[in-house]
Amino acid sequence: KTISYAEALAQTQKIDSNLLERGLSAERPIMILSGNSIEHLMLMLGAMYIGVPVAPISPAYSLVSTDYGKLKHAKQVLSPGMIFADDLQAFEKAIRAIHQDDTEIVTANQGDSGLDSTAFDSLIEGVIDPEIFKSRDRVTGSTIAKFLFTSGSTGMPKAVINTQEMLCANQVMIRSVFKFVQSEPPVLVDWLPWNHTFGGNHNVGITIYNGGSLYIDDGKPTPSGMKQTIENLKDVSPNVYFNVPKGYELLVEALEQDEGLATQFFKDLQMTFFAGAGLSQHVWDRLDELSVKYTGKKIPMMSGLGATETAPSALFSSVDECASGVIGTPCPGVTLKLIPNGDKTEIRVKGVTITPGYWRNAEQTEKAFDDDDFYCLGDAVKYIDPNNPQRGFRFDGRVSEDFKLNTGTWVSVGTLRAKLIETFAPLVQDVVITGHNEAFIGALVFPNLSECEKLIGKTNTSPSTLLSDVKVRQAFQERLNELADQSTGSSTRVNRMILLTEPPSIDRHEITDKGSINQRAVLKERGELVNDIYSEPTTNQVITASKD
Repeated sequence: KTISYAEALAQTQKIDSNLLERGLSAERPIMILSGNSIEHLMLMLGAMYIGVPVAPISPAYSLVSTDYGKLKHAKQVLSPGMIFADDLQAFEKAIRAIHQDDTEIVTANQGDSGLDSTAFDSLIEGVIDPEIFKSRDRVTGSTIAKFLFTSGSTGMPKAVINTQEMLCANQVMIRSVFKFVQSEPPVLVDWLPWNHTFGGNHNVGITIYNGGSLYIDDGKPTPSGMKQTIENLKDVSPNVYFNVPKGYELLVEALEQDEGLATQFFKDLQMTFFAGAGLSQHVWDRLDELSVKYTGKKIPMMSGLGATETAPSALFSSVDECASGVIGTPCPGVTLKLIPNGDKTEIRVKGVTITPGYWRNAEQTEKAFDDDDFYCLGDAVKYIDPNNPQRGFRFDGRVSEDFKLNTGTWVSVGTLRAKLIETFAPLVQDVVITGHNEAFIGALVFPNLSECEKLIGKTNTSPSTLLSDVKVRQAFQERLNELADQSTGSSTRVNRMILLTEPPSIDRHEITDKGSINQRAVLKERGELVNDIYSEPTTNQVITASKD
């Protein structure tokens, strides 16, 4: 199913003609529950064209959550004038949980749902009303284009105001850095969700602003979802590829095993880009080896730093300086402030691409900015070379996550977490560092169960049985010992760990919909296990480093 630029313009203008009579506004925006689709995009572009904000909501809040807590919160914050769901039957339970008024429901597929709804197709019928052009002409840079919700890793999600100016200025910045798009329209095969700034602002934006083609990838970076992504990459060769680190880990494995896939993937590729977390160097090195094998050169890999509040790009690495952990220098037009914070350097940003604040949340808006109106990212950085600041920065963790041992020694959680994931790859999904006011560092480990099953040569094993297997525990023991041997002191030595049999829960706020771990929530919800790490004598489930 395809749509051209001319068809998209005609559709959005007809949608606008039908939206005008509904009285939608920033006070009554459009709440979009579904994932990426052509209908989603047309409704979003149409609304933005006439100055009506849209609020794409994570589908996980409707389809994964069971208490619908974050969905109810989003509805309360927004007071939407319209709710859109691609497949109404799939979202029926969630909508019923939040739908206590006469808000109009629009759907592309009614299915067997018993909810009253308006067919999306009815919005693209009729003639184009000339009044829409008057509405378009009233749109300015300060007009709200979107409300994008934060991931909720430190509390309930906040509705970040994204203005038209933020989105447009960010695309000019990106175009000045990704110079190849100035002469070659980008071709994307992309799964990244539009309820996040990476997929919805960066990737949709770079496509439209530069006249490119966006192929919606209905896969995702999971062992099962990656199969669909691979099939899609066999159909279409991207010239720029965006993903999160987990996606690259799975992709590299597939590229190494499938010569046809690798040939197709690298055929037109000009650059790759990752964000959302740090990419392990061993994955990066394997991708470089593959690109040399299939193209005769290394394909540039870039990264950077941004947030929902920065629309999204704030810093970009250069091709020359890009390496694991490097986030680069400020984007053109972004001013960076460096603040000493303990033994770290905190960064804050200012520019036209920074949000004016959080919708209907003056208290959190005030907390987010300092006295000079710089947005406080909460991230720390280190110079790549203190004697040559123009080379840029490395990421040095989240300021709020770091803690002190009872000896007064600071622990850099972000740096140590990345080291653990690197050491234990591919056996772990994620880790949570423990040790606040304790004598030593511990870790709660979310294992990669499918990789652990490979160690014992069995599948469909219960997590408790799998993680108590001698071979699995021995593999973790050996790597924990290795990490301990490499440590330079108590701030980098992990003494004990526990392998978690239960995955993080979205309802308990332990994980965001994009897979980011909420350290505080995990430590709170699994407090008994944290106590087990520090109990004497230790329980059977604790793995202890040698010479503890």
